[in-house]
Order: sequence, then structure tokens, then C-alpha cells
Amino acid sequence: MSGPKVLSLGEALVDVVHQDGNSAEHVGGSLLNVGCGLARLGHDVTIGTWFGRDERGGRIVEWARTAGARLHEGSDGAEHTSVAYATLDAAGSASYDFDLTWKLPALADLDDVNHLHTGSIAATLEPGGTQVLEAVRAARDHATVSYDPNARPALMHSPQAVMQRIEELVSLADLVKASEEDIEWLYGDKPLQAVMRHWRALGPAMVVITRGPWGAWATLGSDRDMLVVDQLNVKVADTVGAGDSFMAGLISGLLEADLLGGARQRGRLRQARWADVQPALHRAAVTSGLTVSRAGSYAPDRAEVEAMLAHPPDFD
Repeated sequence: MSGPKVLSLGEALVDVVHQDGNSAEHVGGSLLNVGCGLARLGHDVTIGTWFGRDERGGRIVEWARTAGARLHEGSDGAEHTSVAYATLDAAGSASYDFDLTWKLPALADLDDVNHLHTGSIAATLEPGGTQVLEAVRAARDHATVSYDPNARPALMHSPQAVMQRIEELVSLADLVKASEEDIEWLYGDKPLQAVMRHWRALGPAMVVITRGPWGAWATLGSDRDMLVVDQLNVKVADTVGAGDSFMAGLISGLLEADLLGGARQRGRLRQARWADVQPALHRAAVTSGLTVSRAGSYAPDRAEVEAMLAHPPDFD
């Protein structure tokens, strides 16, 4: 693989999914999902994570290898592999409980990293959360940063417990993506547009909020308007990994548009107009739509996405 080098820092685990009295196991974890999603789209990705040398950990290794992503040395140092228990409702939406420990392996020199992505549990659960923050600070002078809070109330406990860390990482990021559910949990009844303006004022050049069946909203630091991103019209199997797939597609599109990947690209993203970022937002909607059409945190490959972009179905 060529092109910018991406480092995805965060949790890798196994999702045990319960629905209609049945259960199934899928390899998952937000940052593993995004890293593998980017690798499947043809990008040069290393994943820094934390799992055990057990049967479930072996499945994580194989999952990353099959996707084409590298695992950072030392990522298999945990006593056991973490598990997320997901319960799906009739609409396929998931609620979670966790058996999880988190820290970062000792990271190699970050000078070769062009783009760093992080978020979710990894950014707030200690001791790894502080290590992630330190890595973001160390990489930010020469690399762009993307961040997805991906709120998990079962582990984050309360908005007040994590707000300072979340807003600090928002301020360090160039691109921030969150879901409408994240915003509602963090900020209560504060309007989405107000939160987006608040986050944009903290520093990122681009803020995107996904809204499930209602698509997504996006704002740019260079433009006062908000863009509505339509959702791909597909039959939903479940929503596991949908936000991570959207994130992977968005980062992929912005990397290829030369709007992420280093200090120069940071400046370009800050000056970008809607025409510059719309292809990346379109790619994000397609990757996410393909994911929800399959069970588990399925990541489409580049050929699937390009085929869908060449012959797009209806968007809602």
C-alpha cells in the first residue's frame, strides 16, 4: 500500500450480539472497525490496540490480517480479550454492556504517522485514555487527527465524568464525527446545531453528526452553512459498526482529496468548500449503507464501494 500512513488507536474486542433469543459473536471495537475499514478501502493502516493471546484474540489478529491492516507490536499484551455484549432491539439498534480493560502498547516513533484516528472507549477509559491523549498531542504537529466520541454510557458513567476529555480531544482534532445519540447523552436537549457550532469553535475544521435513518449533518469552518447528507436506501440487517464504517469512508475520501494527511492538508481542510468535501461525505454514506445491510461490523472493500458509487441506488 502507498499513500498517507494512518494510525488508528483504540479498542479491539469481540461483540456478543443478542437478538430475538439468539446470540452470535463478531470481531469488533470502534477503532479496530475504522482501521480495518480504511485498510479494506486501500489505505496504509496500523492499529494500536489491546487484546489477549486467546481464542478471541486470535480472531482479531486474523480479522485485521484479512482486512490488510497491521497490528502495532505489543497490542496482544492483555490478560484476556475484551468483550462487548450488544442487545439489538426490533429495529436493529444496539445497546451495550462491557467486560473490558484498556491500555496502549508502547508506541513506536510517531514521526512516520500522517493521520491519527481515535475516539470511543479508548479516549476516556484509563489508563489507556491518558496514553491516547498524549499520543494525539505528540502526533498533531505533523499529522492530522480525527476523533469520534462514540459515547458508551455503561463505561463512561456520566457526561460530566468525560466531558473535559471529550472537548479537549475535539479541540485537538481536524475532523470530528459523532452520532445524534452521542450528542443527546452528552448535552441533553441542547440543539444539535448549537453543539456543532460549539465544537467547531473549539478548533476542528469539519464536524459531522450522523442521524441514523435521517442521514447526517456536516459543517465546515470555512462556511457558515450546514450540509445535509442523505442516507443510502438499503434494507437494514443491524446497525452494528455503522458509525465506524461512516467514519472510515469519510476519512478515506478526505485522504484521497488531499484534505487529511499532514500539516499542509490541515491547512487545505480549513479552507475547503462544500464541493471539495462532498465526494468524501458521499463515500461515507455508501460505506455505512453497505455495512448496515450486513450483520455485524461488516466493512465493504474498495470494489464494492466503487461499484455502488458508479451505479448509486436511491438515497432517502
